[in-house]
Amino acid sequence: MPTGERLDEEIVRQEEVYLRKVHPTPEDIPGCMKLFDDFLLCNVMISQARSLYRYGEMATCSPKLEDFKFCMSLKGTHPEEKRDLWLRRRAEWWARRRMKNSSEDVWDVRTEPLRDYPPRKLDPEVQAPRTIE
Repeated sequence: MPTGERLDEEIVRQEEVYLRKVHPTPEDIPGCMKLFDDFLLCNVMISQARSLYRYGEMATCSPKLEDFKFCMSLKGTHPEEKRDLWLRRRAEWWARRRMKNSSEDVWDVRTEPLRDYPPRKLDPEVQAPRTIE
């Protein structure tokens, strides 16, 4: 985690509780080969093209490489401890994601319906004003 970035421990705890339910045993967490495959798949041409099309920039694969390196650093660790460390890391990742802005921040919740929506059908008998002369 970058220095200067503060995580709300309550959010991290909530994420960790959820992840413990989703990944109840050490066998449920992804292995290093899966994480390495994810990193390699991020770098293939179709993934980069999809990212360029959707977001206007190339995909950043360094977080996937960091996940792989983190997994490799846990190779000699007991499986239950490895699971705990992995769950904590993922919980912190989800907490950071929850604390950032999202697309939902752009929209304002309406308190009343739009006026004149849906638009009424135009009467074919009424001549509409011409906009181009």
